Amino acid sequence: MVAFCEHSLSALHNILTEQTVSESFSRATNALPKIYDPAGTESRWQRLWEQTGAFHPDPKNSGEPFSVVIPPPNVTGSLHMGHAFNTALIDTIVRFQRLQGKNVLCLPGTDHASIAVQTILEKQLQKEGLSKEDLGRDAFLERAWAWQAESGGQIVDQLRRLGYSVDWQRQRFTLDESLTKAVSEAFVRLYEQNLIYRGEYLVNWCPASGSAVSDLEVEMKEVDGNLWHFRYPLKRESDIDGRTHLEVATTRPETMLGDVAVAVNPSDERYSHLVGQKLILPFLGREIPIIADEHVDKDFGSGCVKVTPAHDPNDFAIGQRHDLPQITVMNKNGSMNNQAGPFEGLDRFDARKAVVDALDQLGLLSKVEPHRHSVPYSERGKVPVEPLLSTQWFVSMETMSARCRGHLEKGEPRFIPDRWTKVYLDWLTDIRDWCISRQLWWGHRIPAWFVVSETNGTQIDSTPYVVARSEDEALILAKKQFGDSALIEQDQDVLDTWFSSGLWPFSTLGWPDQTHLDLDRWYPTSTLVTGFDIIFFWVARMTMMAGTFTGRMPFADVYIHGLVRDEQNRKMSKSAGNGIDPLLLIDTYGTDALRFALVREVAGAGQDIRLDFDRNKGTSATVEASRNFANKLWNATRFALINLGDELFDDLDENDKSHFQLSDYWILSKLARLNKDVTRLYQEYGLGEAAKCLYEFAWNDFCDWYLELIKRRLNPKDPKSQEALADQLIARKVLFNVLKDFLVMMHPMMPHLTEELWHALTGFSEENLLALQVWPELNEEFIDKELETSFCELFSSIRLVRNLRAVAGLKPAQNAPVRFITSKKSLTAILQKSKVDIQVLTRANRLEILEPEIATKKPIAKAIAGVSGELEVLVPLEGLVDIDALRARLQKDISKAEKEIIVLKGRLANPNFSEKAPKHVVTECRKNLSEFQAQADLARKRLSDLAS
Repeated sequence: MVAFCEHSLSALHNILTEQTVSESFSRATNALPKIYDPAGTESRWQRLWEQTGAFHPDPKNSGEPFSVVIPPPNVTGSLHMGHAFNTALIDTIVRFQRLQGKNVLCLPGTDHASIAVQTILEKQLQKEGLSKEDLGRDAFLERAWAWQAESGGQIVDQLRRLGYSVDWQRQRFTLDESLTKAVSEAFVRLYEQNLIYRGEYLVNWCPASGSAVSDLEVEMKEVDGNLWHFRYPLKRESDIDGRTHLEVATTRPETMLGDVAVAVNPSDERYSHLVGQKLILPFLGREIPIIADEHVDKDFGSGCVKVTPAHDPNDFAIGQRHDLPQITVMNKNGSMNNQAGPFEGLDRFDARKAVVDALDQLGLLSKVEPHRHSVPYSERGKVPVEPLLSTQWFVSMETMSARCRGHLEKGEPRFIPDRWTKVYLDWLTDIRDWCISRQLWWGHRIPAWFVVSETNGTQIDSTPYVVARSEDEALILAKKQFGDSALIEQDQDVLDTWFSSGLWPFSTLGWPDQTHLDLDRWYPTSTLVTGFDIIFFWVARMTMMAGTFTGRMPFADVYIHGLVRDEQNRKMSKSAGNGIDPLLLIDTYGTDALRFALVREVAGAGQDIRLDFDRNKGTSATVEASRNFANKLWNATRFALINLGDELFDDLDENDKSHFQLSDYWILSKLARLNKDVTRLYQEYGLGEAAKCLYEFAWNDFCDWYLELIKRRLNPKDPKSQEALADQLIARKVLFNVLKDFLVMMHPMMPHLTEELWHALTGFSEENLLALQVWPELNEEFIDKELETSFCELFSSIRLVRNLRAVAGLKPAQNAPVRFITSKKSLTAILQKSKVDIQVLTRANRLEILEPEIATKKPIAKAIAGVSGELEVLVPLEGLVDIDALRARLQKDISKAEKEIIVLKGRLANPNFSEKAPKHVVTECRKNLSEFQAQADLARKRLSDLAS
């Protein structure tokens, strides 16, 4: 029971002491200001939720556990539309589950972003004329932590503005002490299981960041380049065909300096007699063999392939099969090394031009062809990666991926939509070992120590090493293996950021501490919400890590959402410069408006959405429409407060039903159906569909119809009539309960607005936070499909009367008689029962509801008529409007429509249009023709009616 009177602010009094707060939450009927202020409302509730610990759950509390760990944004990041979309989806799901009475944990955090942070810091040092080596590792890391403390919280503050109902007290950072401990533990366990190894292999090397990058951190870009053809002289002229050279082709001529062979297909008769002979490598004079390998496509180009094992993955494989040497001709900064002969010291791209020019001068350049091809780029360094031989740490993936495939056969995890299951499985099936070491300083330092005392105090590739959880443990292991004089130095490299991110669902909950209450209560997590673009980067790595360390998949469901595309349906990106700043839209329209706009645009799980945006004005019609919806709810609640008075209201009971009017039964049927549909949609991740259902109910059913229908009941003409007062009380009670339940259902979508309206409606107390309410009970017995259908017909009849009045030119306040003609009994019944409401809503001073036979006997002269389904409506106009002026207006409408009809018919009769224009354009033309013909026919009919 809730009283409309002043309430104590209890524990919240000390939090909300501002004047604006006390004004906004007075319990008088004018509790809400006339104008909705999103900024003030949203900041107030965000602060309140956090300060009261509303979203800080106790693992010991009852309720089914539900948990989500948010995808940790990079600490270098700033809020973009992808973050806003992902947050809106996650928070909608989380708030719904909390309202279901579950013990919900939504855990936030950020990622340390090794490459991005180090790049920022090195650029800062560059401006100061320094390098990280000038500072030294310890000083550099001090600077990095200082930067993180000062600038790293920007993304967190921006996420707060979105109203994220996360537990900020449990916020994690991937370099936190507890998470660093988890990373070391994971590395050691994988090493002990022979799933981590160290060796020299070909890796993707980013010269810009000075580090290896994984295959998933490489972006393929189509570029316009060249295919250079050149000749390698044979050491000895062929005795069989007199051949003096072989021709090869490449898009990277600078790598020829590292060639160690030329390969041909063993079945290629053109060259079979040359296999085993030697070629002379230009510039360097190195003799290289002609070898036979099945990898070579004899029908491509000349059928001869230069082999550079140290600079190409396919060539590396050929080199392994034929035991060829590996000659690296580049330094790690992308310049040519001392193996490049006369080209030493040149940048790789300068060397490319120099090599081509030199080949041309020697007469060895055959031809140059324009060639569009894919080039691998480092996502972080934004430069082409260079395949380089490097000693790195790797994770062996097959055992881990096989375990995940086994779980997937049991439906773990479940992907929504299901089509992403196959994408995930394909990647698990065709997987390469993962290079996890990065040549950086900011990050999780690899927990391996080299026993440098075994290699004269210097770390080289052959220096033995030990893997341990700490330096003390490493020293004990080293002394045990190499004697008490052993000296150790920790590996300089750090781990790939995705290594720690792969542990995120369980390291954040306390793993490897198996007794941690959070881990026991909320692991495995319930749902992961993420974009399709990081299924491989992150989702698969989390499942592999979780399967290995916990024996369970880290989440039950994986909800994959699409992209937010710009107003031209293009993917947003920094390089394209077409991003839309969510903070700009929040400042203009409010957080709830942006959240609701993004969710409502989702046509189905996993679908991309398009967000319109006027870049000149900085406005969005889509988000503005959601802001208008928020204003609609605000004004509807103000109307309710003004009309509810100071009554006390319980939930509706059996006694109330006997006093319901037909409109009460109808709105309660619609509310119950909404409850049933929205609950199902929330549970099935149909969030866009749920948003549309909520919008339609609030705007159309509740605001446009129910509030209009009950206005006369809320303000009876005879305030002393006991019957009228009893009906008024029922109308108020239904109004209160419908609005209260709707606000709960709407809360996951627009949390700030609904929290504010909830408190204005129900009273303000710490225990009464809407965010912590229980979802409304479903009263399925209220659902009445037949009644809803009847009311659809009723509303159609009212709309038709209003339309006819507008066509006739009747003034809004002008009364006019109305005649309904129908033979449908159910329609007649609803019209008769709603007669008073119809008259009020259509300004009908007289309303007739007749069967066709009776209407024929009572003809009406000079009336405007219309038809809706099985209902004919007539509005007599004699003495109410200027008939001659109306006739002239209708004749003008007919002339205008006929002109359009002539144009459209002519267009469709032209074969050049009807047969050659795009199909959708022709279809649209036919549709327009039909509409204008219907308009002309209707106007003629009305003109004819006026003549009778």
